[in-house]
Amino acid sequence: LMPLEEVLPGGRVRVGGRVLLNLSSNDYLGLAQDPRLIQAARDAAARWGVGAGASRLVTGHLALHEAVEAKVAKLKGTEAAVIFSTGYMTNLGAISALVGPGDVVFCDRLNHASIYDRLERLLKEAPAGKTRLIVTDTVFSVDGDLAPLHELVELKEKYGAILMIDEAHATGVLGNRGAGLAEALGLTARVEVHMGTFSKALGSLGGYVAGDRRLIDYLHNKARAFIYSTALPPPVLGAIDRALEIVAAEPERRQHLLEQAEQFRRGLTQAGFNTLESETQILPVLVGDNARTLEFAARLREEGLMAVALRPPTVPPGKARCPQPTPAGS
Repeated sequence: LMPLEEVLPGGRVRVGGRVLLNLSSNDYLGLAQDPRLIQAARDAAARWGVGAGASRLVTGHLALHEAVEAKVAKLKGTEAAVIFSTGYMTNLGAISALVGPGDVVFCDRLNHASIYDRLERLLKEAPAGKTRLIVTDTVFSVDGDLAPLHELVELKEKYGAILMIDEAHATGVLGNRGAGLAEALGLTARVEVHMGTFSKALGSLGGYVAGDRRLIDYLHNKARAFIYSTALPPPVLGAIDRALEIVAAEPERRQHLLEQAEQFRRGLTQAGFNTLESETQILPVLVGDNARTLEFAARLREEGLMAVALRPPTVPPGKARCPQPTPAGS
């Protein structure tokens, strides 16, 4: 691992003494360096300190946690929300709390045309009387394509399943208010579990689950990743709080991002690159084998572009690629 020596405006970083354009960051809206978030973090630290001191169910439950969760629920259009310390812990905590022995989880790795047939067949074969939980990204983090959310909602309703969507790469980017793909498609009320993160477009750290009050109360008492983790620190909460306000108030940020992504995608395609089925700000360039992909990334770096090579097991063998999120501010 080579550490970033400095993060600069316009999506640039200093690495090994050189300034590179960072094409592998998830800071889609440039909020990680926004002075308003930095000041909000300072203000929260000055009032609440730099650590929560305990888990939420002991003495780490601050009024600031409740205020931020209320803003998340408002953005998502749900009754309530709960914050976890990371996106990974959010998925781990929610899924393990929602299913038990004998229940079935259907998780889609890659979005392709056969998903409907496969999923319906698997739903038919699942044991009767058991929980059936369907889990999918809305924006796929490696290929940048969209989940067929309308079809997934119809299938889960047909078979009485629960649908959990991961909006990590859609939060702040898609929808009229930046709430994600479910909002963009008008499907919020038909999805039981809305998951997302604050570490991508919102420029901070942590994850959330939003849904009805019964779901959130259940997770408070059953999600071990919530129960046994120290609460998010106040400076992080302050930054999240301000980011949520900015995302809701400044739709031009995501409009500009998606316009840039489309322009970038057209340019890559015209140059002969395979960007797969990307529809969003995530633009993969498919190279193929590991050696060629590493060489491609090294050549890009020589040209001043930082595009990290993704190889198995992150992607299937023979499908190595360089993901190129549209750099913020460029």
